[in-house]
Amino acid sequence: MAVTAQMVKELRAQTGAGMMDCKKALTENDGDMDKAIDWLREKGISKAAKKADRVAAEGLATIAVEGNKAVIAEINSETDFVAKNESFTSLINDISQHLLKATPESVDAALESKMENGQTVTEFLNEKIAKIGEKISLRRFQIVEKTDADAFGAYLHMGGRIGVLTLLEGTTDEEVAKDVAMHTAAVNPRFVSRDAVPAEEVEREREVLKQQALNEGKPEKIVEKMVEGRINKFFEEISLVDQPFVKDTDQKVGKYVESKGATVKGFIRYEVGEGMEKREDNFADEVMSQVKK
Repeated sequence: MAVTAQMVKELRAQTGAGMMDCKKALTENDGDMDKAIDWLREKGISKAAKKADRVAAEGLATIAVEGNKAVIAEINSETDFVAKNESFTSLINDISQHLLKATPESVDAALESKMENGQTVTEFLNEKIAKIGEKISLRRFQIVEKTDADAFGAYLHMGGRIGVLTLLEGTTDEEVAKDVAMHTAAVNPRFVSRDAVPAEEVEREREVLKQQALNEGKPEKIVEKMVEGRINKFFEEISLVDQPFVKDTDQKVGKYVESKGATVKGFIRYEVGEGMEKREDNFADEVMSQVKK
């Protein structure tokens, strides 16, 4: 039986599932509406669609490393309660391992990629949504590669509330790389070095600092020296290698890494939910909602 646009529209209205999912459900079931609805329910798609507009700003960051390749990802849930569940931690491990093997180029490509069980990541997530009862989403990920002469540093803070992956060149010492990852988790630099800071941002900061000094009534002849001193402080706040190392504040991160014969090539820091709107729920209601499931 031919599947028409009207049939797809009707199924969408009844289930809240996406257009392509509805078309596939109807095609798989020869246009039978009831069977198509059951098919969507069995796949967890119907239930998942109803949760699609919810805010999922909790969750965990995860890191997987295999040889010279590593992935860091953020997978979100609606509540911290679910993020601490064993099913959720198992889920994020499955996805991170899949990302490491499939190396998709984007989140959209990742969602359409097929896992070892034959499901796409979207289907896998929808199945878990149906079981767990919350919206779960793959927000972002990044895959990093290195050579045999380099080292990855992986660190998860508070079980994954913050995840950091660092890459050091010139050393294979993963403990050194992890030290840098721990520092990055704690201090949250924005750039590897001052050279990586956009020139316009530096110039804007320099102009602000100059005006501050002039407004303080400082003589113009010493303002430039004051600005240079303050701009160094600015770099310490945002540049990883310029920051005092958290394990030894008498030396900068860059000097610590250099003492190990290495340089920092890059880092990725994910803090779960950063930049996202958070749900405001009553904790007792949240607990009861889980108990009733």
